[in-house]
Amino acid sequence: MKKILIFGGIALALIAVLIWFGKKNSASPVEYETEKPFKANIVRKSVATGKVIPLEEVEIKPQISGIIDKIYVVEGANIKKGDLIAKVRVVPNEQALTSARGRVKKAQLQMDNAKIVYDRNKKLFDTGVISRKDIEGFELAYNQAKEDVQNAKNDYDIIQRGFTGSGGSANTNIRATTSGMILEIPVKEGYQVIQSNNFNAGTTIASIADMTKMIFEGKVDEAEVGKLEEGTEIEVNLGAIDKKKFPAKLNFIAPKGTEENGAVQFKIKADITLDEEYFVRAGYSANADIVLEKKDSVLSIKESLLQFDKKTEKPYVEIKIGDQEFERKELELGISDGINVEIISGVTTEDDIKIWNKTSKKEDDKN
Repeated sequence: MKKILIFGGIALALIAVLIWFGKKNSASPVEYETEKPFKANIVRKSVATGKVIPLEEVEIKPQISGIIDKIYVVEGANIKKGDLIAKVRVVPNEQALTSARGRVKKAQLQMDNAKIVYDRNKKLFDTGVISRKDIEGFELAYNQAKEDVQNAKNDYDIIQRGFTGSGGSANTNIRATTSGMILEIPVKEGYQVIQSNNFNAGTTIASIADMTKMIFEGKVDEAEVGKLEEGTEIEVNLGAIDKKKFPAKLNFIAPKGTEENGAVQFKIKADITLDEEYFVRAGYSANADIVLEKKDSVLSIKESLLQFDKKTEKPYVEIKIGDQEFERKELELGISDGINVEIISGVTTEDDIKIWNKTSKKEDDKN
């Protein structure tokens, strides 16, 4: 009895396996869908990252070293050329002041001596003892000594006060050299500042720029810089202003690149056309969409339909020639925008192209 049950179970299992194989073999094969080529406008773009900066930014520096005594403006204020920005209080160097004071005394002594000599010889000239030529020489020496005294006093005043004479404080009053907006005041009252000279750029008191004239400054890769041309219209997207594109015109492409993270980048600049509705601040991060190549109404297919030969890496598609029968066609491609690609040769608008990575609905339902 046991043997009958065992052989009966084996027979049932064998029948079940045969039924399963039969159903599997009778299942419908994968059905591939197709798409036809179409006409499309393809634009190949490059995106340059950078920022928005003023066309011209002027740094205001003092003409004399000292300490910031008073600041009269704030960041963001609009000022005109000649407006007072700050005042510098001069802190004289004791060694230089002592030296200047000594030069004044020395010049005064020389002038006093020249006056004595002149007065003595003037009497001799009046009595006819010496000639006019001789008295003119003594008079010249006396006048030069007076000028030396005045120059020494002026030097002393400049070292002590920062200016000389009754003209006031031309050097200690820091004024705007251009009209615009105060972008930054990197100093505060009480800060020590250094004058601009041949050996030192000097301390920046304030930076001023015309905020109505802005440019985009960014960088592009060496693989794309050769396709750019000055005068090209571009669009600038600002990170701080959503859903707004500012038109701009490319006006500068750097002749020399710089290496960054193993890639050579080239600086570009473009004049931005601003919109009065938006206030664009200096330093906004921005992206520029630059059209590298554009073709209208060209034969195209979706890039997802492309396949590539494993050996030659040449592109091809499969064309429908019958019911679920396809034939391989090699293609010559043109430009691409990342979604659609131009077809130069290989297929026509009448061909049905296999969607190779999309199965039938039945298969999808099973999965």
